[in-house]
Amino acid sequence: MFKANMDQKQHKHFVLVHGACVGAWCWYKLKPQLESIGHKVTALDLAACGINTQKIEDVDTFADYSKPLLEFLASLDPNEKVVLVGHSFGGMSIALAMEKFPEKIAVGIFITAFIPDPHHKPSYVLHQYIERYPITGWLDSEVPFHGNKTLLLLGSKFLSTNFFQLCSKEDLELVNSLRRAGSLFVEDLSEAENFSKKGFESIQCVYIVANEDLAIPVEFQQWMIQNTEIDVVKVINGADHMAMLSKPQELCLSLLDIADKYA
Repeated sequence: MFKANMDQKQHKHFVLVHGACVGAWCWYKLKPQLESIGHKVTALDLAACGINTQKIEDVDTFADYSKPLLEFLASLDPNEKVVLVGHSFGGMSIALAMEKFPEKIAVGIFITAFIPDPHHKPSYVLHQYIERYPITGWLDSEVPFHGNKTLLLLGSKFLSTNFFQLCSKEDLELVNSLRRAGSLFVEDLSEAENFSKKGFESIQCVYIVANEDLAIPVEFQQWMIQNTEIDVVKVINGADHMAMLSKPQELCLSLLDIADKYA
């Protein structure tokens, strides 16, 4: 499928960051494709996600939630730059990482992901989304309030009709077995400082649109692209919200092309 003999200089380090309520497991189709042609791939579980042992009720801030990613980037060799990839709510975590470690990131890739801008509070894009697509209407999903934040547990009906509608039955069974409660940390992000030109805005951003996404609809993806003034955009046709599962090969090719040009 891909050429196996790549020059060492072409090898990249991809860091994959999942969205809310799932975990690093969601990259199980994409990760081996990238690795099969010599790239290094790190797929992280954020706090209270995947097999991370924390509970979302005990994660007080968005920075705490993103801590596994921030600690990983801090541990890298000072001269290493990574291709940072965020999906869905993972876009907010990679934006924070770009703000904190701009010198360690070659390019930030947002796959049908939330992406903030430096002109508003980090919560702005989330408030816009919730206003247009109220989470309280997400079928069998649960949205309780706990401590200082609103929690979110995606329901199996909502996942099958809005997240995984083009994925296999096996992938849907997998998420129903592994999904966990999460949070969008809107309350905390409403108090956070704006991202800066020296940090987040200094990194090349690329947006990948999934054109059959019903969770973050195409019109909202396009609004975010315009709001953040992103000028490099790719489209994956026939991909639902979980593009890494419904169209893994097409997503892989897009990531390779982006990394070749910007990393």
